[in-house]
Amino acid sequence: MQRTFLGIEIGGTKLQLVAGDADAQITARRRFTVNKARGGAGIREQIDSALPELMELAKPSAIGVGFGGPVDAATGQICCSHQIEGWSEFPIGEWLRGLSGLPVTVDNDANTAALGEAKRGAGQDSNPVFYVTLGSGVGGGLVVDGHIYHGAKPGEAEIGHVRLDKSGVIVEHRCAGWAVDRKIREACQREPLSPLSQLTADADHGEARALAPALAQGDAFAQRILDEVADDLAFGLSHVTQLMHPEVIVLGGGLSLVGEPLRVAVATALKRYVMEAFAPGPRVALAGLGEDAVPVGALLLAQGTSK
Repeated sequence: MQRTFLGIEIGGTKLQLVAGDADAQITARRRFTVNKARGGAGIREQIDSALPELMELAKPSAIGVGFGGPVDAATGQICCSHQIEGWSEFPIGEWLRGLSGLPVTVDNDANTAALGEAKRGAGQDSNPVFYVTLGSGVGGGLVVDGHIYHGAKPGEAEIGHVRLDKSGVIVEHRCAGWAVDRKIREACQREPLSPLSQLTADADHGEARALAPALAQGDAFAQRILDEVADDLAFGLSHVTQLMHPEVIVLGGGLSLVGEPLRVAVATALKRYVMEAFAPGPRVALAGLGEDAVPVGALLLAQGTSK
């Protein structure tokens, strides 16, 4: 009989619990919206209520967790959450073991997504694989020889905190969703008649979602904004390239939904910042698993604990 596993994604806006098989194919899913006002305790109540039914359905061998914030992967303890209160120093691995009686592995969500993309997504058959998620923040994960790379504590592949200049501007300040939203708002004041300006006229957040439709209309103004964001991201990724030499860089998160225009812009800019000896540099790809990158990665984490 084929073994099954559970994967849990704990984010700032959504919670997902999935069951999956040994190929990390999702066979059942429970998805919840996170109530930030209820904090970590509210999310734990959601997990506690959903877990028994999913365990009865799937009969899993182990659980993997991708958490939206820094964690100690060796102990399964959360360091903190930058989005949800009530998680600091919480021993989520121990807590889940107590609820389930199963082995539990916990990792940062970007690392978990990197593992999913490396083994089941856009990074398959490539090594090493570097994953960057462009959402409410900018996170990264590095997978080498099929395993998440963990640096010396508390180090991870924190591409979002790579500096773009000596003044302290970091990748996250220019490429996170909120930063791109702000950039669009400010730029649209100068170009009020552009398609992008028209598409965002009534928005007070989430303006980056209008980039794709504006680009589809051939909006040169939107293209300039995208090129500027891609250039900043590529400059940060050039340091990753020259230090780690990934075979592929996978772009994930909400901003990656801009799609092929973003991928092309980043790939083009990256070539300008990578030394000639390393040409042509890594392949740049869009995430293949979409919002399932973390759950699939969590299923793969669980498989590692069941061996």
